Amino acid sequence: MARSLNPPRPFVRSLEEDLMTVKSIIEAIREAMHEEMAADTRVMVLGEDVGTRGGVFLATQGFIDDFGENRVIDTPLGESSIAGVALGLAFKGLRPIAEIQFSDFWWYAANQILGEASRVSYGTNGNLSAPLVVRIPYGGGVRGGLFHSQNIESYLYNTPGLKVIAPSNPYDAKGLLKSAIRDNNPVIFLEHKKIYRAVRGEVPEDDYTIPIGVADVKRQGDDITLIGYGLVLHYGLEAAANLEDEGVSVEVVDLRTLRPLDKDTILSSVKKTSKVLIIHEANTTGGVGAEVSAIISESAFEYLDAPISRLCGPDIPTMPFAPTLEDAYMLNTEKITVALRELAAY
Repeated sequence: MARSLNPPRPFVRSLEEDLMTVKSIIEAIREAMHEEMAADTRVMVLGEDVGTRGGVFLATQGFIDDFGENRVIDTPLGESSIAGVALGLAFKGLRPIAEIQFSDFWWYAANQILGEASRVSYGTNGNLSAPLVVRIPYGGGVRGGLFHSQNIESYLYNTPGLKVIAPSNPYDAKGLLKSAIRDNNPVIFLEHKKIYRAVRGEVPEDDYTIPIGVADVKRQGDDITLIGYGLVLHYGLEAAANLEDEGVSVEVVDLRTLRPLDKDTILSSVKKTSKVLIIHEANTTGGVGAEVSAIISESAFEYLDAPISRLCGPDIPTMPFAPTLEDAYMLNTEKITVALRELAAY
């Protein structure tokens, strides 16, 4: 699934004058953190194996040589302590980036993130902030089985006080991570493992940011709105190209930020096309797609020419290990193409 996904429109300023370099998502993430650490001594990273090894996915490769062990901290195997220490550092005026090695292990940090970090600003009437980023690789399609493939976004985006980001390409990943590091609130940065190196795209050499909470229309269309994020966004783009050959114009909206959701972009697209398919890898019930569907039904019902459709992961506890079962669970271009074709014919 090697693909170059470039931004269809600029953010912050025009990119025509910038020097662009093709990078993978993991390279863009590494570069964003390195640049922010070089520019601001308050920024630091901590997590399991982030130092000498550079992290299990090499996101912090070489950081310990450049910034030293006081700013690149190898932690014990204890996610609760990783999140708790990061929160304490944030209280002291630092800007920690905590890495949870796999989304499947974030549960041990849930109380520190959901029960503590998310409540800080509200509980102190804005007098205390928690400027920390928690990076979490997530998602299936990598033969990781039950304990290295989970999609956890529905547990996070339901929590007021958190910002939740899930980029689909290198350009967005770098710009959004920089914004997250500079934000004064706790931000969860979800990174789909399957597209770490499979997706490549142009990234400016100059400094830039992308505002949190702004979705992006990756493909213009008139007949159907397709809404997704992360890995499945790429399958959706391929499916949209298939439908174009059949005379159906599909607009593809990349949410990018799951909390806060960009209601204006969602509604603007649906009002234009009058049909919508929402896709994500996480379970169907209670997922991000359910909230997107509610937003549309509450604010754009009279514009719809068909019921709101969702194509998401099945409601089973987690990702199967057997390749045949994992493939059955995962979305792909063919499944999305069929769903779009059925919606077009409604």
